[in-house]
Amino acid sequence: MPLPTLSAAQVDWVVQRVVAYIGQQRQTYRPGAAPLGLRQKSAMRPFFPESALDSTRLVVLAGQRVNNPPFYGELIKMGFEAASLPDFSLMAAITFVDTVVSHEVFTDRLLFHELVHVVQYAKLGLQEFASKYVRGFLNGGSYEATPLERNAYELDARFAELPTKPFSVADEVQRWIDTHQF
Repeated sequence: MPLPTLSAAQVDWVVQRVVAYIGQQRQTYRPGAAPLGLRQKSAMRPFFPESALDSTRLVVLAGQRVNNPPFYGELIKMGFEAASLPDFSLMAAITFVDTVVSHEVFTDRLLFHELVHVVQYAKLGLQEFASKYVRGFLNGGSYEATPLERNAYELDARFAELPTKPFSVADEVQRWIDTHQF
């Protein structure tokens, strides 16, 4: 079933709720999160700016899951089906600016994917990231079709195929920004 069409004011309302949710989740999880380990930094260094590696904090949840945003009830009232909304409790990991919360042990590929989001946040800022995420979801019709996710999946697949062939994630994200792919 297609997603409902929202007015510009409704889209802006959703974007602001997403910004608040991301900020709140970052505040909740960051105090218990740890910096990347030496092995993780070493594996990611050929692909990511040192600033992203230094600022990112990681937490692996045990016995709990990230809750879906509290505004999902309002989205359902706007005509969204619950099944069409991303279920945060089922995701492997979620990045809240520079804090990555995982429901499973980090593999290099999972960490890589989430670090792409850290770079996206760094380049776009929280407000623009949220705006592009919401608009990408509404235009694409699903979480997987969101351009920010497509970018992260494309780059993590490239890494997984040739983990010893370095490339600049920051340059790749910037290319997507410059060519209006988000």
